Amino acid sequence: MSSKILKHPSNIKLPEPQLKGVNGSAPHTTLITGGAGFIGTNLADALLSEGKSVIIYDNLSRKGVEKNLQWLKDKYDKNLRIEIADVRNETALREAVNSADAVYHFAAQVAVTTSCLDPLMDFEVNARGTVNLLEAIRQSEKQPPLVFTSTNKVYGGLEDMNVILKGDRYEPEDEELAANGVSEDRKVDFHSPYGCSKGTADAYILDYARTYDLKAVVFRMSCIYGPHQFGTEDQGWIAHFLISVLKGEPITIYGDGKQVRDILYIADLINAMKLAQEQMNTLSGKAFNIGGGVENTISLLELIQMIENLNGEKVDVDFGDWRTGDQRYYVSDIAKFNREAGWSPKVSVYQGIENLYHWLTEFGETNKKLYSRQST
Repeated sequence: MSSKILKHPSNIKLPEPQLKGVNGSAPHTTLITGGAGFIGTNLADALLSEGKSVIIYDNLSRKGVEKNLQWLKDKYDKNLRIEIADVRNETALREAVNSADAVYHFAAQVAVTTSCLDPLMDFEVNARGTVNLLEAIRQSEKQPPLVFTSTNKVYGGLEDMNVILKGDRYEPEDEELAANGVSEDRKVDFHSPYGCSKGTADAYILDYARTYDLKAVVFRMSCIYGPHQFGTEDQGWIAHFLISVLKGEPITIYGDGKQVRDILYIADLINAMKLAQEQMNTLSGKAFNIGGGVENTISLLELIQMIENLNGEKVDVDFGDWRTGDQRYYVSDIAKFNREAGWSPKVSVYQGIENLYHWLTEFGETNKKLYSRQST
């Protein structure tokens, strides 16, 4: 990443922002930092389809996201403004915030492994970048409300959670935890530089809401998946598994593959985020665990079996050592956001994974080089 505004890629022609709303009034404008990424693209698509104006603020450091920008540009010929810039660029960020009526903050360094290799960069992007955004909001005239994507990693490795094996998955011994998942009452316990930087951002946002009366909601996210996700080994593991299979590459599982996560399809997350903005007056200053909940869980080995059923081929799997901060079991207790916002997931595990598999298959057929089989 660079701390200055990056030049616009030559292969992306950026549209001029549309300045007129209904009856010539200024349109409602949403700023999405990290907006070219998986979640940002899906959110931008949802908002633009409603006729709202969107500013995507992204430094394009993640491989493949330029395809997302081009897709949005091809689909929407108005109301889309793209700023190629970094959250460490205070001037560019302030200018974007001053144009916004609402903000979603997704820009981040997202990998635990990268944070261990370069903790200073991880801190500058995740923690300092978030404070830069908060200061831009605090000093702006509109002070637009903010929704931030934190992580379940703020709860640490959950080493005190006793788990037992049931088939191809771990389950908590504690019956209440098994029935409901991890709630927001759980004490935070930052693990890894990534957990520390995201946890710091999480805490700063909640404190700015308290100290400066900014409107802000924190989502402590579990595993999100869906179209426009170009997953890697470090982040976006469901898409990464599917892409590896489509490319004919082996999958490496760290640990024994029996670790369990709750997973949430992107359309359900977008609905939750829009509800958070719509109900900001009552939800502001709170953190919510957001994921699929106990009804939408899967282990890595169970995902492998599901992929084999979808693809009709045996998956080549290798196993590596457990990684720093990896949790054997994490499932979100989503009851708090359900009570306060009336939200619950609608897309089942199988339906969501099948949807992503078909989207990736179609995307690969359009972009032949992406899934070219490796020579043996």
